[in-house]
Amino acid sequence: MLVYRGFSQTAPGATVLTIGNFDGVHLGHRELLVRLKASAARENLLPAVLTFEPHPREFFAPESAPARLSTLREKLELIADEGVALAYVCHFNARFAALTAEEFIKRVLVDSLRVKHLFIGDDFRFGAGRQGDFALLREAGQRYGFQVEAMDSVTIEGERASSSAVRDALADGQLEHAARLLGRPYSIDGRVIHGDKMGRHLGFATANIRIKHDKPPLMGVFAVEVHGLNGKPHQGVANLGVRPSANQLARPILEVHLFDFSADIYGKHLNVRFLHKLRDEMKFPGLDALKSQIASDVREARAYFHRRGAEAQR
Repeated sequence: MLVYRGFSQTAPGATVLTIGNFDGVHLGHRELLVRLKASAARENLLPAVLTFEPHPREFFAPESAPARLSTLREKLELIADEGVALAYVCHFNARFAALTAEEFIKRVLVDSLRVKHLFIGDDFRFGAGRQGDFALLREAGQRYGFQVEAMDSVTIEGERASSSAVRDALADGQLEHAARLLGRPYSIDGRVIHGDKMGRHLGFATANIRIKHDKPPLMGVFAVEVHGLNGKPHQGVANLGVRPSANQLARPILEVHLFDFSADIYGKHLNVRFLHKLRDEMKFPGLDALKSQIASDVREARAYFHRRGAEAQR
């Protein structure tokens, strides 16, 4: 997938396009991308996505913006996995926010992205003051020669698949519910960095993973599966939080204890999949109590994986 920042680079060919934040790339997004790719194949067009960085709500109201499900890198990787050829990342700033709906259509959709077929979600609004809607796009399509198609929401067991629903499930510790909405376990990517080696001193060596989420959508202790090592997944237990029982951190860090694993993995870029929440992060009166709780977490996580394996064989 080719990724472009901004619109100075005209699309290399006519496109079938969809527009959105695509935070988390849940099943609703994925259904939209499936239809995008199928339409592109039928019409001999390039399947393309236009997304925004930062999220518009982070620009307009950063203090009240929701936690991100995915970083830009994670989102683009998930979109690429769906077979999209082009991704345009729009820097959402004051200049872009001031574009009228008509300017957005002419300058971005027509002149830069060469759109011939446009897919949008059923709640899509655009342009300064959110003045643009489906009716305006359809009228513009008649003038500029592109089709517009709105897609209804996707429901999973009666619930609308949305980024907000995924965030709510993760915040409540309902990881299995979040996975149903996403079509996969929720995951976070990051690079292994050097830490203070406290886990090793406690008898449970951890990989300290630097994440780019300033405000993760979930916190606590989890049974996890780690990808990016030796070509196979590794099971473990992870703490995502600010470590209140040690030197409390200003921003969250992800620490993973991998079962039956001892290789040097500093600098590795890993994908951590959150499968089951064990408990909330908590402050302990001393290191002995912390060590005892970690041992309990490890036992509980191993028991979870044992049950999971037994269920998969039924």
